[in-house]
Amino acid sequence: MKTNILLPTDFSDNAWSAVVYTLKLYKDEVCTFYFLHSTKMKISAMSNLSNKLIHFMTENATKELLELKELAENADANANHEFEIIVSTNDLFHTMETVIEKNNIDIVVMGTKGATKATEIVFGSNTVNAIKKVKNCPILAVPDEFDFDDPKQIAFPTDFNRLYGEELHALKRIADLYDSKIRIVHINKETELSEAQEYNLDQLKIALKNYDYSFHWMPDYGKKHEAIKDFIDELNINILVMINYKHSFIHSIIKEPVIKKLGFQPTIPFLVIPSIN
Repeated sequence: MKTNILLPTDFSDNAWSAVVYTLKLYKDEVCTFYFLHSTKMKISAMSNLSNKLIHFMTENATKELLELKELAENADANANHEFEIIVSTNDLFHTMETVIEKNNIDIVVMGTKGATKATEIVFGSNTVNAIKKVKNCPILAVPDEFDFDDPKQIAFPTDFNRLYGEELHALKRIADLYDSKIRIVHINKETELSEAQEYNLDQLKIALKNYDYSFHWMPDYGKKHEAIKDFIDELNINILVMINYKHSFIHSIIKEPVIKKLGFQPTIPFLVIPSIN
């Protein structure tokens, strides 16, 4: 089965770091990688742009994408990997959704920070906006200069308040790559689960019956991000997976991306799966 991967880029070191991670993650898979750059990011603040200037910026972006493609091809030893480039003058996030639909993209991979690399920002604005706006594909955010490890341990926090369906497909596909163990984390707010939560837990067991999974109950510190960080550290988690729905933990993160106010710093790749309903 071929995997189609979208790699939006602003040509920053962080974006290249995400490319390197992705090539290693899918090193044994048949893949097509699509490098996408939107010049709209640069020209949105300008007005009355001449067609000539837009054409010049598009030409420059195309040249940079071709250089990036060549760099990736030279760094990659897998003959089953193909690379394509896409330049757009439209809004980045609208373009992403269009490209995802047109090319049957399975996953989007981005760096956590863009060209500014401001230390107080948890996610760069493009990553935050992609998670907010792109509703038709999972997004994997890769920390800057992250050293690749085989993702043998995947953490999946849940409150058991939702019944998951197709959303679990992206989690399973990541687990399939390395026969990963799925660590399902529940942060105890209640002394016991409700009837609905028990049902959702049982359905999760059924959905993951062919996978190596385990359940872990964490005490409620009052701050979920601290409990999750401790869990990541204690179990040597390689990838954190969350489903983004209203009132979820990741939903609260992207509303407040400043680390001083939030205190959540992703130290490992972080897969965000959009909720279907």
